[in-house]
Amino acid sequence: MSMRRTEISVQTRAKEEVLDITAKVSEAVRMLGVEEGFVLLFCPHTTAALTVNEAADPDVREDFRRAFSSMIPNMSFFHTEGNSPAHVRAAILGPSLVLPVTNGRLELGTWQGVYFCEFDGPRRREVWVYALVEGGGKES
Repeated sequence: MSMRRTEISVQTRAKEEVLDITAKVSEAVRMLGVEEGFVLLFCPHTTAALTVNEAADPDVREDFRRAFSSMIPNMSFFHTEGNSPAHVRAAILGPSLVLPVTNGRLELGTWQGVYFCEFDGPRRREVWVYALVEGGGKES
């Protein structure tokens, strides 16, 4: 058994943005040669996060972004960089996901997609994808 890793590049275009990265994650699963098992997604940023949610209706992403802005508004924080709400929002969602893979495909519910949540953009971001691969998995 060996561990493989690849990276997904994400370019955000707004201060707060929720991007569907399901296709990029699926491509990473293919590149890593995962047939059965799990992949770990890790976001190495303190003002961005990952989640799984409905991908059928794009309005869900906007509702999600607006809800976080409402729940964690700009208020008086001790951290003086001006991005404290982004840190709190990212901490609530978290930096990682573990997702199942079956028959070489990312296995999600009918309506689910993988989202990258930007809270302090625009920026170029990364998501690291790790897989435990038995035997001859593909190198990336």
